[in-house]
Amino acid sequence: MKFFDTHCDTVIKVLGGSLDFQTGEGSGHLSLPGMLSAGSCAQVFACFVLSERHPEKERETAEAMIRTINEMAAKSEGKMEVVRTASELRVACDGGPIAALIGLEGADPLEGRAENLHHFYELGVRDLILAWQDNPFSGTAFGTNTPLSEEGRKLVELTEELGVMVDVSHLSDSAFKDVCEITRRPFIASHSNCRAICPSKRNLTDAMIRTLADRGGVMGINLASGFLDPEVYQQEMAYRRKFRSEGETPEATKRMREQIATIPRASIDWVAKHIRHAIDIGGEDCIGLGGDLDGDVPLPLEIDGVVDYVRIPDLLCRVGLRTHQVEKVCYQNIERVFTEVLW
Repeated sequence: MKFFDTHCDTVIKVLGGSLDFQTGEGSGHLSLPGMLSAGSCAQVFACFVLSERHPEKERETAEAMIRTINEMAAKSEGKMEVVRTASELRVACDGGPIAALIGLEGADPLEGRAENLHHFYELGVRDLILAWQDNPFSGTAFGTNTPLSEEGRKLVELTEELGVMVDVSHLSDSAFKDVCEITRRPFIASHSNCRAICPSKRNLTDAMIRTLADRGGVMGINLASGFLDPEVYQQEMAYRRKFRSEGETPEATKRMREQIATIPRASIDWVAKHIRHAIDIGGEDCIGLGGDLDGDVPLPLEIDGVVDYVRIPDLLCRVGLRTHQVEKVCYQNIERVFTEVLW
C-alpha cells in the first residue's frame, strides 16, 4: 500500500539537530528509512513559523526550513525529490522517488501582505495554512473565531491563482465559511478530525465535512490522541487551562507538556472511527491521512511513527472498508486533489 500524508513537523527537528532524517537516528516520527519501509509516495512537510516565537525573523526562519527540506531531498540519493507541479507528483505516486511537498503552517512569514506569497511560491511552497493562531490574515480555532481579513481574502485568491493548496486546518469556523465563499477550486483540511466524535475546535463539524466534500476537497485524519479520543481531549484541555492560568511561561509550558505526556494514549480504533464517520458524512472521496507526525503530540497506541502506517490498511479493512476505499484513504484522494490544484 502507498501512503500520502498531508502534514508533518519533521523539518523543525531536522533543523534543530534532534533528528537525522537520512538515518532515522534521534527523536522523530518520520525519517527517510521509515518512509521507504512504510511505502510512502508523498509527504507534505510543514514549515511552522509563529511570529511570537520568531519575532522579526519569520521570513528568515521559513526560508531556513525550506532550505532544510531541499537538503533532505538532495541527500536522499534520489529516493526523495521536492515536487512543485502536478506532473512531478504523478510520477512520484506512480512509483518514482518519494514526493516532498513544501507547506507553510501559518502565513506569518508573509509579514501581513498577501503579495509576499509570490516569493515563497518561487521557493516551492505549494500548501498554505493561513494562520496557526490569529494573525493579520485570519482568526483561528483556538483564537477569537474572527473571519478572514481583507488581506486574508486577497491571500486566498492569490493561492488559487498561483496553484497553491488552500489548507483550512487551524482556521476559525468563520474563516472556514469565508474560504468556502471565495474559493473556486478544491481545498483541504490537512490535519483535522471529526468534531462530532471529539469536540476539539480544531476538528471539523459535520456541516464542514459535507461542504469540503461537495467542493472536491479532502480532510487528513490527524493522529494526535487529543484530536481523536474525547476523553484524552478533555484531560489535555484541563492541563492547558491550568497552563494559561499560570501565565504561559516557559516553565509552565514545560510542566504542561510533561503532564500531557502522562495521559494514556488513544486506542488506534479511534482512527478508524473518525475515518468511518467522515465517509458516512462526506463520502469515500473526502478523507485521507494527515498524521501531524513530529508535532510533539502523543500518537495513538500501535502507531509510533510513519513505519506503523502499514497497520492502517488492516485496521480499516477490519471495520468494513473495501480495498478501493482503503486505497483512497491511504493515498488516492490526496493525490487527486493535489494534482487538480497544482499547475
